Amino acid sequence: MITEVPCLAARDEPGGDGTRVGVDVTFLCMDRAPPGIPPVLPHGYSIRQTFRPGVAWYRGLYDAVGADYCWWLRRVMPDGDLAALLSSPGIGVHVLYDGDTPAGFCELDSRYAPDINIAYFGLLPAWIGRGVGQVFLHQMVARAWAMNPAVLRVNTCSADHPRALPNYQRAGFRRVRTIHEIWTIPDTLGLKVPAHLRLD
Repeated sequence: MITEVPCLAARDEPGGDGTRVGVDVTFLCMDRAPPGIPPVLPHGYSIRQTFRPGVAWYRGLYDAVGADYCWWLRRVMPDGDLAALLSSPGIGVHVLYDGDTPAGFCELDSRYAPDINIAYFGLLPAWIGRGVGQVFLHQMVARAWAMNPAVLRVNTCSADHPRALPNYQRAGFRRVRTIHEIWTIPDTLGLKVPAHLRLD
C-alpha cells in the first residue's frame, strides 16, 4: 500500500425515510497471513485497544472518521444495542493514536470465529495523506492473524475513498465478489451524500 485507507464502509441495511443511494459493495478475503514483518508505525504513533468503550466516545470516533463516507448504521443504532455490541468479547476496537490524540480506528469482529472481519477501518480527516494509514492497516492485519483466524475478511464500497479497494488488495486481500445495494440514509442524520450515489 502507498496511500492511506480513509474508511471502510460496513454494510448498512436499507430502511426508513431518507435519501436513497446505490452502492457497489466489494467483499474481500485473505486466506493466509502476509509474509514478513509489518512496517513499523512512524515515531509518536501507537495502536491501543480500547476495551468496552463508552457509547458516546465510540460514536464520536465513528462519526469523525465516517462522516464523509456515508457511515450511518451505528448512528441510528439504539444506545443499549450499541453498548451491548461494544461490550462483546468478540469486538475489538483498536485506536491509532498520534501522541495522545486519536487519529483513526479499526474494529475487529471475531464473533463468528474462526473467521475475523475488519468491520470498520479509517482515519480522521486531518491524518489522511500523512503516510500512516498504510502502516496502520498492515499492523491491524498482523494483529488479526495473531488471533489465528481461518480467514480474514473485509468489505468496501463505492461510497468509500477511491483508494480503499486498491489499498486492501495491496495489503493482501483478494476480491471475492461485488454486489449492488440500495440504502436509505435518514436525512435527520445530516450526512453529506455524494451526488453520484443518489438515486432520487
